[in-house]
Amino acid sequence: MKTIIGTTIQEAIHLLKSGELVAIPTETVYGLAANGCNTAAVKKIYEAKNRPNSNPLILHFASIEKINPYVLDFPQELLNLANKFWPGPLTILLKKSELVPNEITANQELVAVRVPNHPMLNAILRELDFPLAAPSANLYGMVSPTKAEHVMQDLNGKIPYILDGGACENGLESTIIGLHEKKVVVYRLGSISLEDLTAELSYTPELKNTSEKQVITSGMVEHHYAPKTPFFFFNETSIDYSEKNNGFIFFKDKHPSIDDSNMIILSKSGDLKEAAANLYDAVIEMDKLEFTALFIERLPDFGLGKTMNDRLNRSTLKFRT
Repeated sequence: MKTIIGTTIQEAIHLLKSGELVAIPTETVYGLAANGCNTAAVKKIYEAKNRPNSNPLILHFASIEKINPYVLDFPQELLNLANKFWPGPLTILLKKSELVPNEITANQELVAVRVPNHPMLNAILRELDFPLAAPSANLYGMVSPTKAEHVMQDLNGKIPYILDGGACENGLESTIIGLHEKKVVVYRLGSISLEDLTAELSYTPELKNTSEKQVITSGMVEHHYAPKTPFFFFNETSIDYSEKNNGFIFFKDKHPSIDDSNMIILSKSGDLKEAAANLYDAVIEMDKLEFTALFIERLPDFGLGKTMNDRLNRSTLKFRT
């Protein structure tokens, strides 16, 4: 199969209506989209990504009104957050209706839904009479793509079309929330921080972002978001700074003992939002340089820094154990 990068929304719509896969831009990361009501198309997502079918997908809709037929209930506390943050990088777990195929939810009763905020994707959703199932457009376990060329690196020859919408604004996946014992809980840290949610609630949501048994939703597995190059936290393992074949990623400050060609700074101004937008791109670009090892500085552990540290804990784990 030949994979094409293009900017034609109508081509993407035609392919999606035909049951094909299309990589789509979102405000978070690029997604691998298919008709969420077409089980054959949904199975193609799992095959292209080599994703376990026990790992549920997220459904994307044009509006809250479009979501209603696909869920049995929309509790008021979750609806309040939807009205605050949609369209945007918030995903909500709700009880599914019979319209949602079991392949979407890994046979569970909850379905993950969101209303994204990217002009090209929203234009597509408005012209479809079905939601789009769309996990990140990369091979399973690898770093999520934030540019069309990142998708091409992983999925060239596996999908027909990549819709190029430029670099993703947020650069981190959506935050996933649900209700547990009548309180909002966070199943995946994302582009909306705990502090953002706390400001809208009378409490700080509990984090339930690990899974000992069945994976409830995306992003909960321990080993994930990893480059091919061995990846470690800076200052948490022994490092030879004179070794020219090591790569380094820092938050805002250069290291005096490391050559500029061997490092990337995520945000020279120390802005967490800018760092988040640049994180995956930095890891992907450093991975391409075939260093012996990559080292990354931990981010300040609040706001989007907490989300980035969560991703980095998962991406470095397999190299630390």
